[in-house]
Amino acid sequence: MFPLISIVINCFNQGHYLERSVKSVLSQTLTDIECLIIDDGSTDGTRQIAQSLISQDSRVKYFFKENSGLPSSRNFGIQQAQGEWVQCLDADDWIHKDKIRFQLSYLPTDKIHEDIVFYSDYERVFLDDKDNIINSQENIIGSLSKDQLIERLLIPDFLTSSPHPCLQQAMLMKKSIGNKTKFPEHLKALGDRYFAVDILKNGAEFIYTPMVGAYYTKHKSNRTNNWNYMKNYYTVFYENIAENYPELNQLCQIGIEYLLEEVIREKNNHLFDRLAQIAPTPVYLIDKKIKINNKVSLKILNAARRVMPNFLLYEKYRGPRSKKLISMMSGKIKLVKDILHLPQ
Repeated sequence: MFPLISIVINCFNQGHYLERSVKSVLSQTLTDIECLIIDDGSTDGTRQIAQSLISQDSRVKYFFKENSGLPSSRNFGIQQAQGEWVQCLDADDWIHKDKIRFQLSYLPTDKIHEDIVFYSDYERVFLDDKDNIINSQENIIGSLSKDQLIERLLIPDFLTSSPHPCLQQAMLMKKSIGNKTKFPEHLKALGDRYFAVDILKNGAEFIYTPMVGAYYTKHKSNRTNNWNYMKNYYTVFYENIAENYPELNQLCQIGIEYLLEEVIREKNNHLFDRLAQIAPTPVYLIDKKIKINNKVSLKILNAARRVMPNFLLYEKYRGPRSKKLISMMSGKIKLVKDILHLPQ
């Protein structure tokens, strides 16, 4: 006999998606489930929709809290959960009807009381402006070791061909994990990613369950579409890794180099100073053509960038006239590169 399962659905002004998400929970083949709707200060019709769903099924519960972001809502939901196992889900996503039963069937009989996380494959579902499904993409994770999971989590999704391996919507974890480790509430984005690294480092065992367990939507209102917003939180994410797990800092190289390239090109000195503090050296910048051996050279490059026009450093900004000018100035450009290759 399976224990009670708690599925926590976080919702902030996504009431029009809520019914589909809740129905996917209530239609689970394993029926001993409670569905907790956590309303994070919504100003749309979320409350009314939740009340209607409660009237249809007593397993649905509704909680309202002042708006404080997704990680805080996840922590709040886990605190309210009565189940032995917890699944986190966003209001605009849904799960396969057999997900919970299938994942629990992979629980080893000798590890019933241990900190276990099941993770599965998932489907990325693309919605148009009217929330119609226009495309979908299956993401197969496969069975990965602890080290492989951590290494992949430290690389931004857009810099690798493999999918995010620890999507909360595709996971199911022992509640004991959420009692001991909290989602980082200062990380309004990437909190799920850091949480996965955190619990992996603290001994949770991840077990792969080969099924498309979740359906994760992509639409215009996703905050992840805002690169300036995400760029700041990637910086915070890497700062947290450097502070709490310095032994992992070298694995952050790909992401930090990409961010440094961006902020140097944009002349964003605030983010540059923060990234320069945690960047593992050497780093390769300016289309990977310049090797920076130490932080002093990195600061010199950034200072030089402030006074250089774009076309001198970046090929994509070069037209026929600028290419001709660069050819005439090749000696001076070599001098700049020599300066940037200061000895360590």
